[in-house]
Amino acid sequence: MEISYNDFTKIDIRVGTIVRAEPFPEARAPAIKLWVDFGSKVGLRKSSAQITENYQLEDLIGGQVAGVVNFPAKQIGNFMSEVLILGFPDANNKVVLVRPDCDVPNGGRLY
Repeated sequence: MEISYNDFTKIDIRVGTIVRAEPFPEARAPAIKLWVDFGSKVGLRKSSAQITENYQLEDLIGGQVAGVVNFPAKQIGNFMSEVLILGFPDANNKVVLVRPDCDVPNGGRLY
C-alpha cells in the first residue's frame, strides 16, 4: 500500500539519548525498560523494547535511538510505554536499533 508524503509527515520520528535502562522481567517477551531524552520539545519518554538478544543494559546508556513520539501511550504489563523505539530484525529476527551514525541533537526530527 502506498502512502502520500503528507501521510508520512504525520509520523513524528525523533532522535533521543537513552538516559536509563532497566530489566523488564514482568514482560511477556524478554524486554528492557528505556528512558529516552528527546530534547526540550518532547522531553523524557519511556519505552519497553524487546532488545535483550543484541544489547546489554550498560551498553545502552548514552546511546541514541530513533522513536515515534506521537503514538498514544500503551500499557505493557505494569509499565506505560510512551514512545515506540524503532529497530530492524537481524538475520535471527532479533531487533537491531535504528541509530544515527554520529551524535545529533536530541529531539531532531527525521525527514
